[in-house]
Amino acid sequence: MVLVLGIAGSPRKGGNTELIVENALKSAREAGAETDLLLLSENRVEPCRACNACAATGECVIKDDFMKVFNRMAMADGIIMASPSYFESMTPQMKALIDRTGYYNSVARGRTTFDGKVAGAISVARRTGLANVWTQQLLFILSQKMIVPGITSYANAVGSAPGDVLNDEEGMRTSSDLGKAIAELAIRLKE
Repeated sequence: MVLVLGIAGSPRKGGNTELIVENALKSAREAGAETDLLLLSENRVEPCRACNACAATGECVIKDDFMKVFNRMAMADGIIMASPSYFESMTPQMKALIDRTGYYNSVARGRTTFDGKVAGAISVARRTGLANVWTQQLLFILSQKMIVPGITSYANAVGSAPGDVLNDEEGMRTSSDLGKAIAELAIRLKE
Protein backbone atom coordinates (compact mmCIF):
# COMPACT_ATOMS: atom_id res chain seq x y z
CA MET A 1 0.00 0.00 0.00
CA VAL A 2 1.20 3.53 -0.73
CA LEU A 3 1.50 6.29 1.84
CA VAL A 4 0.41 9.86 1.09
CA LEU A 5 1.71 12.50 3.50
CA GLY A 6 -0.15 15.79 3.83
CA ILE A 7 1.88 18.72 5.17
CA ALA A 8 -0.10 21.66 6.57
CA GLY A 9 2.21 24.67 6.59
CA SER A 10 0.07 26.95 8.71
CA PRO A 11 1.16 28.01 12.18
CA ARG A 12 -2.54 27.78 13.14
CA LYS A 13 -3.70 24.36 14.31
CA GLY A 14 -7.22 23.45 13.21
CA GLY A 15 -7.37 26.19 10.59
CA ASN A 16 -8.33 26.25 6.94
CA THR A 17 -5.05 24.79 5.68
CA GLU A 18 -5.36 21.76 7.94
CA LEU A 19 -9.00 21.30 6.88
CA ILE A 20 -8.20 21.43 3.16
CA VAL A 21 -5.31 18.98 3.56
CA GLU A 22 -7.59 16.63 5.50
CA ASN A 23 -10.05 16.84 2.60
CA ALA A 24 -7.32 15.87 0.13
CA LEU A 25 -6.14 13.02 2.37
CA LYS A 26 -9.69 11.71 2.68
CA SER A 27 -9.82 11.33 -1.11
CA ALA A 28 -6.39 9.68 -1.10
CA ARG A 29 -7.68 7.12 1.43
CA GLU A 30 -10.78 6.51 -0.67
CA ALA A 31 -8.47 5.84 -3.64
CA GLY A 32 -6.65 3.16 -1.64
CA ALA A 33 -3.73 4.94 0.04
CA GLU A 34 -2.70 5.12 3.65
CA THR A 35 -2.43 8.71 4.80
CA ASP A 36 -0.51 10.73 7.35
CA LEU A 37 -0.99 14.36 8.37
CA LEU A 38 1.99 16.46 9.41
CA LEU A 39 1.33 19.84 11.02
CA LEU A 40 4.17 22.33 10.90
CA SER A 41 2.39 24.07 13.79
CA GLU A 42 3.44 21.10 15.94
CA ASN A 43 6.99 20.80 14.58
CA ARG A 44 9.81 23.29 14.94
CA VAL A 45 11.82 23.67 11.73
CA GLU A 46 14.34 26.48 11.87
CA PRO A 47 15.64 28.24 8.73
CA CYS A 48 18.60 26.69 6.92
CA ARG A 49 22.00 28.15 7.82
CA ALA A 50 23.63 26.84 4.61
CA CYS A 51 26.56 25.81 6.82
CA ASN A 52 27.24 22.73 4.66
CA ALA A 53 27.86 20.56 7.76
CA CYS A 54 25.36 17.99 6.48
CA ALA A 55 27.63 17.33 3.48
CA ALA A 56 30.28 15.92 5.81
CA THR A 57 28.12 14.24 8.44
CA GLY A 58 24.89 13.34 6.64
CA GLU A 59 22.99 14.99 9.48
CA CYS A 60 21.74 18.53 9.95
CA VAL A 61 23.43 20.24 12.92
CA ILE A 62 20.36 22.32 13.85
CA LYS A 63 18.61 20.70 16.81
CA ASP A 64 14.92 20.87 15.95
CA ASP A 65 12.27 18.64 14.36
CA PHE A 66 13.62 18.83 10.80
CA MET A 67 15.14 15.34 10.58
CA LYS A 68 11.91 13.80 11.91
CA VAL A 69 9.89 15.73 9.30
CA PHE A 70 12.36 14.94 6.51
CA ASN A 71 12.23 11.23 7.32
CA ARG A 72 8.43 11.24 7.22
CA MET A 73 8.62 12.91 3.80
CA ALA A 74 11.21 10.37 2.64
CA MET A 75 9.00 7.43 3.69
CA ALA A 76 5.96 8.72 1.78
CA ASP A 77 5.10 7.69 -1.78
CA GLY A 78 3.03 10.85 -2.26
CA ILE A 79 3.25 14.29 -0.67
CA ILE A 80 0.68 17.08 -0.48
CA MET A 81 2.14 20.45 0.52
CA ALA A 82 -0.23 23.19 1.64
CA SER A 83 0.33 26.70 2.89
CA PRO A 84 -1.82 29.75 3.49
CA SER A 85 -0.84 33.02 1.89
CA TYR A 86 0.97 35.39 4.22
CA PHE A 87 1.36 38.66 2.34
CA GLU A 88 1.48 36.97 -1.08
CA SER A 89 3.89 34.23 -0.02
CA MET A 90 3.96 30.91 1.82
CA THR A 91 4.30 30.92 5.59
CA PRO A 92 7.76 31.17 7.18
CA GLN A 93 7.20 27.63 8.50
CA MET A 94 6.71 26.18 5.00
CA LYS A 95 9.57 28.26 3.59
CA ALA A 96 11.93 26.96 6.30
CA LEU A 97 10.87 23.38 5.55
CA ILE A 98 11.37 23.83 1.81
CA ASP A 99 14.77 25.49 2.23
CA ARG A 100 16.04 22.89 4.70
CA THR A 101 14.64 19.96 2.72
CA GLY A 102 16.00 21.15 -0.60
CA TYR A 103 19.44 21.93 0.78
CA TYR A 104 19.73 18.76 2.85
CA ASN A 105 18.46 16.54 0.05
CA SER A 106 20.94 18.10 -2.38
CA VAL A 107 24.01 18.31 -0.17
CA ALA A 108 23.65 15.29 2.13
CA ARG A 109 21.62 12.93 -0.04
CA GLY A 110 22.75 13.63 -3.59
CA ARG A 111 19.33 15.00 -4.48
CA THR A 112 17.78 11.55 -4.83
CA THR A 113 15.44 11.18 -1.84
CA PHE A 114 12.30 12.32 -3.65
CA ASP A 115 12.98 11.02 -7.17
CA GLY A 116 9.74 9.68 -8.61
CA LYS A 117 7.54 10.46 -5.62
CA VAL A 118 4.17 11.93 -6.53
CA ALA A 119 3.39 15.36 -5.11
CA GLY A 120 1.12 18.35 -5.39
CA ALA A 121 0.46 21.72 -3.80
CA ILE A 122 -2.50 23.50 -2.25
CA SER A 123 -2.74 27.18 -1.41
CA VAL A 124 -5.19 28.89 0.92
CA ALA A 125 -5.88 32.61 1.15
CA ARG A 126 -8.38 35.11 2.44
CA ARG A 127 -8.20 36.98 -0.85
CA THR A 128 -4.83 37.20 -2.60
CA GLY A 129 -1.65 35.19 -3.02
CA LEU A 130 -3.14 31.86 -4.09
CA ALA A 131 -1.14 31.55 -7.32
CA ASN A 132 2.10 32.76 -5.71
CA VAL A 133 1.93 30.26 -2.85
CA TRP A 134 0.90 27.39 -5.12
CA THR A 135 3.71 28.16 -7.57
CA GLN A 136 6.36 28.49 -4.86
CA GLN A 137 5.50 25.07 -3.49
CA LEU A 138 5.25 23.54 -6.95
CA LEU A 139 8.68 24.84 -7.94
CA PHE A 140 10.15 23.08 -4.91
CA ILE A 141 8.32 19.85 -5.79
CA LEU A 142 9.62 19.92 -9.35
CA SER A 143 13.17 20.83 -8.28
CA GLN A 144 13.24 17.71 -6.12
CA LYS A 145 12.36 15.54 -9.15
CA MET A 146 8.87 14.65 -7.97
CA ILE A 147 6.01 13.91 -10.34
CA VAL A 148 2.95 16.19 -10.35
CA PRO A 149 -0.32 14.63 -11.54
CA GLY A 150 -2.67 16.73 -13.62
CA ILE A 151 -6.08 17.80 -12.38
CA THR A 152 -8.68 20.12 -13.91
CA SER A 153 -7.56 23.19 -11.95
CA TYR A 154 -4.90 24.03 -9.42
CA ALA A 155 -5.93 23.27 -5.87
CA ASN A 156 -6.61 26.38 -3.87
CA ALA A 157 -9.17 27.46 -1.33
CA VAL A 158 -10.50 30.76 -0.11
CA GLY A 159 -11.19 31.37 3.54
CA SER A 160 -10.37 33.64 6.45
CA ALA A 161 -12.00 32.40 9.65
CA PRO A 162 -11.33 28.78 10.59
CA GLY A 163 -13.77 26.58 8.69
CA ASP A 164 -14.43 29.02 5.84
CA VAL A 165 -12.81 26.67 3.30
CA LEU A 166 -15.56 24.13 3.94
CA ASN A 167 -17.91 26.54 2.13
CA ASP A 168 -15.59 26.91 -0.87
CA GLU A 169 -17.07 24.27 -3.19
CA GLU A 170 -14.37 24.60 -5.85
CA GLY A 171 -11.57 24.52 -3.28
CA MET A 172 -13.00 21.40 -1.68
CA ARG A 173 -13.42 19.75 -5.09
CA THR A 174 -9.94 20.58 -6.40
CA SER A 175 -8.21 19.53 -3.17
CA SER A 176 -10.18 16.29 -3.29
CA ASP A 177 -9.18 15.79 -6.93
CA LEU A 178 -5.53 16.36 -6.00
CA GLY A 179 -5.58 13.83 -3.17
CA LYS A 180 -7.19 11.23 -5.42
CA ALA A 181 -4.79 11.90 -8.32
CA ILE A 182 -1.71 11.65 -6.09
CA ALA A 183 -2.89 8.37 -4.56
CA GLU A 184 -3.89 6.82 -7.88
CA LEU A 185 -0.62 7.72 -9.59
CA ALA A 186 1.47 6.57 -6.63
CA ILE A 187 -0.39 3.25 -6.67
CA ARG A 188 0.19 2.83 -10.43
CA LEU A 189 3.88 3.61 -10.04
CA LYS A 190 4.22 0.95 -7.32
CA GLU A 191 2.61 -1.81 -9.41
